[in-house]
Amino acid sequence: MIYSKLKERYFAHIVALLLLLLILVIGAVPGYLKGNWQWQQPAPIINLKKLKQIRQTGLTIPGWQTIEQTEQPIGEQKWSLQLIKKLQTNTEAMLLLLPQNGPRKQPQVEWTEINSWGRSRWGQWNIAQSRLVEFTVKQPPAKVKAVFFRAATTEQTFAVLQWYAWRDGGNPSTLQWLLADQLAQLQKQRAAWVAVSILLPMEPLGKIDTFWSEVKSIGETVQATLMTSVL
Repeated sequence: MIYSKLKERYFAHIVALLLLLLILVIGAVPGYLKGNWQWQQPAPIINLKKLKQIRQTGLTIPGWQTIEQTEQPIGEQKWSLQLIKKLQTNTEAMLLLLPQNGPRKQPQVEWTEINSWGRSRWGQWNIAQSRLVEFTVKQPPAKVKAVFFRAATTEQTFAVLQWYAWRDGGNPSTLQWLLADQLAQLQKQRAAWVAVSILLPMEPLGKIDTFWSEVKSIGETVQATLMTSVL
């Protein structure tokens, strides 16, 4: 079973790499003939101002109240850290957002930096029950893949959901974003991105499956909000 899953994931990566190579070749040939390499002059990010503003103001999420928002240094980057509370149930969660800050900025080591920040903030950051999950946004329509896991610290345990969001989808893989961005550049556009990390408090040693419905609901709302107001 494990071998089968690894084989499928490996095959998916190979297919994505081949598609990316094909896109790079198709996109590079016209520019090469004109003496203009596409990756030297990437298309502009037309919504860059809105993206950068996330660090200062966070994200207004329908059905949720922002208790606190601050600019949080994580690694060598500055994220927006929001403490949010659901209006009907008073459920609280932590929302970390890192928006793209320039036309050449690519997602790279965001999840590793979050892990290091968790260990620094709470003394430990032990990951368990990690899996790849999917959810769908109905309006505007989009399919998103994300990493879902339990993170245990010395003070609190969290159900964590992470992915890179762009205008018509999302994925935790930097390769998948690069593929989406190359496809967009063929149309003189860009796949502007925002790294999203949602932390929902849960009981120690609990099963994250019991929190999937709540975390998925937050993820859907965040993705839809980003697509309609920022991306």
